[in-house]
Amino acid sequence: MEIGRVTKNVRCLTVRCLTRAVGWVVVLLASAGFAAAQTPASADSSNPLHTASGHLPFEFGALVQSGFGVTESRNDFKFLMAGVHAGKVLTGNYGPGPLRGNFEYAVEVFPLWQSYSPKFSREMCRLGGESGVACSAPYTVGGTFTGASITPILLRWNFVGTGRVSPWMQGGGGMIWTNHKYPAFGGPPYNLNNDGANSDTSVWNFTPQFGVGAHYFINPRRSIDFGANAVHISSSSLGDKNPGINASVQFSVGYTWWR
Repeated sequence: MEIGRVTKNVRCLTVRCLTRAVGWVVVLLASAGFAAAQTPASADSSNPLHTASGHLPFEFGALVQSGFGVTESRNDFKFLMAGVHAGKVLTGNYGPGPLRGNFEYAVEVFPLWQSYSPKFSREMCRLGGESGVACSAPYTVGGTFTGASITPILLRWNFVGTGRVSPWMQGGGGMIWTNHKYPAFGGPPYNLNNDGANSDTSVWNFTPQFGVGAHYFINPRRSIDFGANAVHISSSSLGDKNPGINASVQFSVGYTWWR
């Protein structure tokens, strides 16, 4: 019992430290973007967001995103995805000083979405039998889940920034489909609530999210992009159970074409 208590305390301490570290990374990235935005934009011809021509560009890019869960029961969950980003700048540059920038609507699609989660044994139980409860033989759940993700609503504010660097911040929402009901749920310990006939999750989950990042323009039509996103994953009770992933942090790097 004492060993279990110590193990739990160590795990909680590790998760708290990891959560704080991730929080500092996001804060530092946001601060760096804000600091860059505070400097008056120089007329860098390599940055299309500095132009006053009235042209509202499209952007199309490819990106890879990876991260991990940060809540106590999800710190062993890892994520990897690859896909595309498409956006349209809808306004010219507006706003005072460091807030000056433009509004963009975008969509992201990840044909490859994977989550690596711990494996554990589960039984499917129901009332009945001589003992009052009949359970199946134990079987393994968890492991690697594969699917696809789309974020059809992504609202981004591009700060004008300075030189070749233009920070951005965004909020959005999307959904994920997985090849098995995600995340895995159930015992041990085994009980009818966790392992009964009505204890499945869902192959569909929703992804409200918030992120910060920056474009680094290598020329007026190309940029390398970096981002950090806080993503919540939940089925909104589409399944019988909704354990979800309360919080995950996912970092992305991409390459974008501007038109």
